[in-house]
Amino acid sequence: MASVLNSAEPRAALPDVRAQGTFEGSVIAIFMAGACTFLNVYTTQSILPLLRVRFHSSEAMVALTVSASTLAVACAAPFVGLIAERFERKRMILSALLLLSVPTFMAATSTGLRSLILWRFAQGLAVPGITAVMMAYIGEEYPPNGVGFPMAAYVSGTALGGFLGRFIMGLIAENHDWRWAFVALGMLTLGGATTVWRWLPSSRRFVASRGAGATVRAAVAHVRNPLVLATFATGFLLLFGMIGTTTYANFYLASPPFRFTPEQLGSVFVIYLFGLLVTPLAGRYMDRRGYRRTIVLAVLTSLVGLAATLKLSVPFVIVGLTLMTSGVFAVQAATTAHLGLVSGGARSSAAGLYLSFYYAGGALGGVLPAFFWVRGGWPATVCVLVLACLLTLLAGFVASRRTGLLATGTG
Repeated sequence: MASVLNSAEPRAALPDVRAQGTFEGSVIAIFMAGACTFLNVYTTQSILPLLRVRFHSSEAMVALTVSASTLAVACAAPFVGLIAERFERKRMILSALLLLSVPTFMAATSTGLRSLILWRFAQGLAVPGITAVMMAYIGEEYPPNGVGFPMAAYVSGTALGGFLGRFIMGLIAENHDWRWAFVALGMLTLGGATTVWRWLPSSRRFVASRGAGATVRAAVAHVRNPLVLATFATGFLLLFGMIGTTTYANFYLASPPFRFTPEQLGSVFVIYLFGLLVTPLAGRYMDRRGYRRTIVLAVLTSLVGLAATLKLSVPFVIVGLTLMTSGVFAVQAATTAHLGLVSGGARSSAAGLYLSFYYAGGALGGVLPAFFWVRGGWPATVCVLVLACLLTLLAGFVASRRTGLLATGTG
């Protein structure tokens, strides 16, 4: 690990992104990359009840249209993280965005549930080339006490994309064929690639790995680092709770007494726009107060939100989901920034491993709560989600064991 850290030392002599006069453009590009990636990852959530009827299938089976993409990310992320140590960051991000557009367009040709799940899996394979590499890019190009804001901009972009993907899918499915939504999402993804090409500065501090052996050794060192491993566990539990909530809330709201339509379900995800406000605040708060205080406040917010959804009232459910997802966005912004600080060198391999854990949690979160949903409905599902939140808090505490400013912040 020492050799990896030493290889990063010459980067300190280079100016960071903020000194290049392109700070605003780089943040916009980071934001757009996050948005256009997450247009695609969870887009079918708003039409799960519709797909259940159209394909005469169960909740667990149609939920695979969500879990397939997250499982693919989990499978591909470690390998993409290792490959990314050899290639310049911007080139990797741009290539992955272009690649993501292909299965997005092809998903529009799906004639059955199996083919849709296949294309959703293919979409997920392209995602780590954006997410893992962008996390590494931010960790390298921004100073240690300034990663919070650009990382929050990235997570805010994912929040906007998460809303728009579900909203566009629900809107088009309600008024036209749902397949046309994938055409619209493919066009938007190409637009995001254009923004990255024009405005994201090329890497200034990236140092390519000296060989595959050094890259693998760095990845093994990450797994042996208890702070990094606990950060991985935090990500796993974080997305488990998020996907479990947003997937089965659709079935909850489509059932009596709510009976929401696909368009209404898509509109519910306007709650993601609160992430645009929450994540920059979380990034600033972490820069000042530290990781541990940030996740405590965020997880408590999520727990209050889950409790509120138990009341059979649309305003309570919407406010509850807003609090739950806002807490998750805050933890995600803080955790990804924290990973860049505790992982040292070989950041893209660390990001790849993190995303593997993160999306493995998401894949499990799309399927496991189905057993509780079938047996006890939404209240039973909430019990599982509360447990996931509590375990997230525990893992976050382990990840933030006192390491100077990394755990306590600068305030």
